[in-house]
Amino acid sequence: MSKFELKLPRMGESVAEATLTTWLKDIGDTIEMDEAVLEIATDKVDSEVPSEVEGVLVEKRFEVDDVVKVGETLAIIEIKGSSSNGVEKSVAATEVASEPSPEAVAAVEKSVVVAKESVTGPVAEHQGSERFYSPLVKNIAKQEGISVKELDTITGSGKEGRVTKNDILAYVAQEKEGRPTHDDSKIKETPVVKHENTSSVEETPAGTGKSVAAATVQVSGGDETIAMTRMGKLIAKHMIESVTTSAHVQSFIEVDVTNIVNWRNKMKDAFAKQEGEKLTFTPIFLEAVAKALKKYPMMNISLNGDTVIKKKNINIGMAAALPDGNLIVPVIKNADQLNLVGMAKVVNDLAHRSRNNQLKPDEIQEGTYTVTNVGTFGSVFGTPIINQPQVGILALGAIRKIPSVIETSGGDFIGIRSKMYISHSYDHRVVNGALGSMFAKAIADYLEAWDVNREI
Repeated sequence: MSKFELKLPRMGESVAEATLTTWLKDIGDTIEMDEAVLEIATDKVDSEVPSEVEGVLVEKRFEVDDVVKVGETLAIIEIKGSSSNGVEKSVAATEVASEPSPEAVAAVEKSVVVAKESVTGPVAEHQGSERFYSPLVKNIAKQEGISVKELDTITGSGKEGRVTKNDILAYVAQEKEGRPTHDDSKIKETPVVKHENTSSVEETPAGTGKSVAAATVQVSGGDETIAMTRMGKLIAKHMIESVTTSAHVQSFIEVDVTNIVNWRNKMKDAFAKQEGEKLTFTPIFLEAVAKALKKYPMMNISLNGDTVIKKKNINIGMAAALPDGNLIVPVIKNADQLNLVGMAKVVNDLAHRSRNNQLKPDEIQEGTYTVTNVGTFGSVFGTPIINQPQVGILALGAIRKIPSVIETSGGDFIGIRSKMYISHSYDHRVVNGALGSMFAKAIADYLEAWDVNREI
């Protein structure tokens, strides 16, 4: 019998660690190849870690809510036979020598520095705490407005009293219900302050530094209360921040896509046979957006204070709906360098892995412009919120057959055409109406000039 070390895989250049959220297998369970063994979470995305071998889980190296670094061994799987590809290792080979080498000491010192940096990461106000909190717990605390003093009072159920995800979520839920969940002796009671000339009363919860209106949403006996998911909270926070940051304006334009519809209908079967991929409208639209961004590079920017950052690469975010109703935005890197076949393959791959929660953290970062297809859900057009720190987002409306005036040299007549609306939301702090409109018009012109004789 031999043993295999299941390690935390590399998840992208910018991701060095993740939080273990759930064990999907227990000690003694049989594991199939490519079967998920555990779930992990980073600040951006949740994902599963599959097994590369078949065998039996014999050891877990980490507990739920532990922070694991890329390359560390998560579990030991016992398998039969031996492997010629070098992926199997015995447990003995991983044991640390009693006398560590200078290189090992240096590596440990470096990991300590990285760990310290991670502790002081997402929640700046937690820098004063001597207690360790995982990135996941710190992010939840930041979202809920929980200060370090308040966080320090929560009783942890994790290893060595560490606060776990379940601990802080339970704390938040109980706080909202108005029940005390901490040691009152650690926090000074703040009196209720009554304001003159008002009928409302504001109360400052101890240790939070927040003012909360006394009036609350009334819940009747037949109402159902549903807790927001972690991703839902992140999306809500991101949307509010965008609205309060950017001056949103919109431009709308109607596009005749009859030639594209006819061309796709003619080519989709041959495309599927030749490339093994479905040919949807999305890669065609994204190709047009990439060309327009190249023509108008000042739409491919970000604003940092009073400084405009003109992006070198054209990385288009593609908003994708998840089964739970949330949205995620995988990014097509260097979209202007892809031909239609390459664009279709990337779009289909990212869409598939988005729905199956298999995206890597780096695949939802570094976007410079975003496209969302509201037409998928039947909307004629929409006014999407800008995905910060970008300055523009395009909404694609539903394609509809409508009566339209067709101009010819012999006169005008009414005919049936396939048309759609595209809606361009942009940041009016740095993008004026002329640029915002010309950018949308460039996309429309490219789509309407589609070559019906174009080869795949």
